[in-house]
Amino acid sequence: MSDLYPLALRLDGRPVLVVGGGAVATRRVPALLAAGAQLRLVAPELTPALRGLADAGRLTWLERPFAEGDLDGVWLVQVAVDDHDAAESVSAAAEQRRIFCVRADDRHAASAWTPAVARHGAVTVAVLAGGSPRRAVAVRDRIANLLATDEATVPETVKGTVALVGGGPGDPELITVKGRRLLAAADVVVADRLGPGLLLDELRADVELVDVAKLPYGPAAQQEEINRILVERARAGLFVVRLKGGDPYVFGRGGEEVLACAEAGVPVTVVPGVTSAISVPAAAGIPVTHRRVAHEFTVVSGHIGPDHPDSLVDWPALARLRGTLVILMGLKNLPAIVATLLAHGRDATTPAAIVQEGTTDQQKSVHGTLADLPDLAKQLNPPAIVVIGHVAEVLTPGR
Repeated sequence: MSDLYPLALRLDGRPVLVVGGGAVATRRVPALLAAGAQLRLVAPELTPALRGLADAGRLTWLERPFAEGDLDGVWLVQVAVDDHDAAESVSAAAEQRRIFCVRADDRHAASAWTPAVARHGAVTVAVLAGGSPRRAVAVRDRIANLLATDEATVPETVKGTVALVGGGPGDPELITVKGRRLLAAADVVVADRLGPGLLLDELRADVELVDVAKLPYGPAAQQEEINRILVERARAGLFVVRLKGGDPYVFGRGGEEVLACAEAGVPVTVVPGVTSAISVPAAAGIPVTHRRVAHEFTVVSGHIGPDHPDSLVDWPALARLRGTLVILMGLKNLPAIVATLLAHGRDATTPAAIVQEGTTDQQKSVHGTLADLPDLAKQLNPPAIVVIGHVAEVLTPGR
C-alpha cells in the first residue's frame, strides 16, 4: 500500500453521512459534531446516546437501512457497521461518486482512515500507524502525556491574563487536563494550602510561586493582597495561574478574584475543579446520593457557627431535610452545628462520617451517628469533610 496522505478536513456546515447506529457510531459521532458537520445518520436502530442527540436536533436520523440516495450532497461517509457486505455496498457507492469513505469493519478496503487523536486546546495531533490501531493509540497516548505538561500547547494570547484553576481535592491526578496544561504554561502560580501541592514540584524553575498561605494578613486583607498580586502580575504581561483546592466557585472565593480582575480589565479563564464536597466522600466509599436512600444533597460551609450573626445558612431548614448534608470547613464549629440540627428535629441516630484529607495518602475517616460527631471530630484535624445522612453507611451496612 502507498503511503497515506495526511489531511485535516473542515466540515463546518458540510453534510456528512454515518451509516450504522451502534457502538462504533456512538464513538465517532461526537467528533464529527464538534467539527461542525451537518450530520445524517442512517440506521434502523440507535444506541440511547445517539437517540438523545437525534432527539436534541444535533443530527438527522433516517430510521431505515442505507439507500444509495443517502449519499446525495455528502462530503464524507463513515461506515460504522460490522456487516462486511453492507459496508462494501456503501463504500462501493461512495467510490462511484468520488466521496471519501471510512470503514469500521475493514480499514484496508476504505478510501480514508480515522487516526488516533489527542486534543489539547487548539492543538490536535493525529496518529496513523500503518493499519495497527493498537500502535496508533499507544503513540497517541504518549504524545497526549507530553502535551498535558507542555507550555507550547498554550497560545501566547494568555499573556497578561489570569487562569483560575480548580486543582481538585488533593490527589494531583484529579486536576483536569486543561488545568494541568495551563499550570505547565504559567509564569506565576498563586497557590493556597488546599491545592494539590505535588503539582508545584513540576513547575519550571523560572516560575514565580506565590504561597498565599504565608501572607501575613488576616482573612479579608489576605484576599485583597491576593487580588492585588493577580492583577499586578497580569498587567506586567505575565500568565498567572491561581491554583485553588477543589473547585474555585465552591467556597473558594473564586468569584471575588474574578470580579477583582474584571474591574482591573484583566481577562480571566475559569477552569472548574473536582470539588471536595463530592470527591472526598467518594474516596471514603460514601456516595452523596443513592437510589432509594438519598435523592438530594446539600453542601454548606461551617466556617462560622449557626448562631453567628454573619451566618447565611438556614440550619433549622437543613435539619428538616431527608437527604445528605455535606459540611465543609466545619470541624471547629461541629458541636454547635450538631446541637442546632438536633434541636430542630434531625434524628440523633442518623449515620454520619468525617473524612480528613480525602484522596491523599493522609486520608482518614471515622463513622458514627450525628450525635457522635463532636467526639469523632476530636480524632481528626482539618481539612475535613463532614457527611450526615444514610449514605454514610449505604456501602457498608451495619457499620
